[in-house]
Amino acid sequence: MADTGQEFTRTGQSVILLLIQMGGLGIMTFSSLTFFLWKKRVSLTDRIAVGQSLLHNSGFHLGRFLVQIVTVTLVIELSGALLLFFADPEGFSPFSALFHAISAFCNAGFSLHSDSLVGYKSDWLVNLTIILLIILGGIGFAVIVEGKDILLARFKNPKQRIQKSWHFTVVLQTSLFLILAGWLYIYCAEFLGVKGEISCHEAILTSLFQSVTCRTAGFNSLDLASMTNASLVFMIFLMFVGGAPGSCAGGTKVTTFRILAAFIKAQISDRDQTVIGKYAVDQESVNKALTLLFFSLALIFFCLIALDFTEGGNVPHTQARGQFLEILFETVSAFGTAGLSTGLTSKLSPPGKVIIMFLMFVGRLGPLVLLSSIQSMRTKILFSKPEEKLSVG
Repeated sequence: MADTGQEFTRTGQSVILLLIQMGGLGIMTFSSLTFFLWKKRVSLTDRIAVGQSLLHNSGFHLGRFLVQIVTVTLVIELSGALLLFFADPEGFSPFSALFHAISAFCNAGFSLHSDSLVGYKSDWLVNLTIILLIILGGIGFAVIVEGKDILLARFKNPKQRIQKSWHFTVVLQTSLFLILAGWLYIYCAEFLGVKGEISCHEAILTSLFQSVTCRTAGFNSLDLASMTNASLVFMIFLMFVGGAPGSCAGGTKVTTFRILAAFIKAQISDRDQTVIGKYAVDQESVNKALTLLFFSLALIFFCLIALDFTEGGNVPHTQARGQFLEILFETVSAFGTAGLSTGLTSKLSPPGKVIIMFLMFVGRLGPLVLLSSIQSMRTKILFSKPEEKLSVG
């Protein structure tokens, strides 16, 4: 991998920054906003597509919402850049602060520092700023906008009872659970029982940072190559889940994870409905979650096998100990567009790099979008076959 801060000129870094921003907000969002600003008419199909992707509501006002997205995004990124600049004016010049703020919010993980943020692993302001930017970029635009409206309503009338949407509640609760679970797990796996090497507050901060950043953000404040296998395995799980729908993050999404967890609970409890909170998930959403899980695992499995062949497939197991975990970590990181690596990326063969690029493309596009495109070409079956029970387990 090329060092963004050392091997690219300021022009090159600016181009990368522009691509990060465009990728974060989404090509569809930028295209629709351009049409709106030029007072062009956006088709009903595009309105519905954007609505389902970002707001889960096909009846919203496209132009107003897109302007709101860009405004909120710029305010968050500029606020983050100011905090980073004030935290360390020498380490974060105005351009560097803006670069890291946009990279964090868009969950890109590109850093102008050669060691990412390892040099700031004990700096609370820098870490918490990056953490907040990553979380905001990973919870989805619909959640950000609703959260803003809730805060404004609370500010105007603190006693007013505000009804939160089900999507808003599920995304925040599930995201918080995964962050806290990852924080506790990484702390136990890396620092529990270790004395003298790192201070307690630094261990707590770095564990939290790694739990947040491996949800597709790509920054690191610890050397991943020196982390324990236990930490890396759990980080693989977090990267696979990723962020929320309609966000800058990749992965299978937190809502998919929550639906699958509720579905398993319903099956164990012998309950017909998949219940999350006050509502039951419709069967179509459950089917999509199951399909997405299978398709994602199958894609990772086949790419993992392909990488095992390209990266020393003829090497005996005794000479390649540990390589399987590194390849698995690299594969899931690419699929979840996390950008994290144990150091294997730069050592990959040309075919291996092509496989990783393909995974990143599918992960950024969204495996469900790709699957839907394939399904759109299928022929609808207008008959049903007789059903029979088949022994399972």
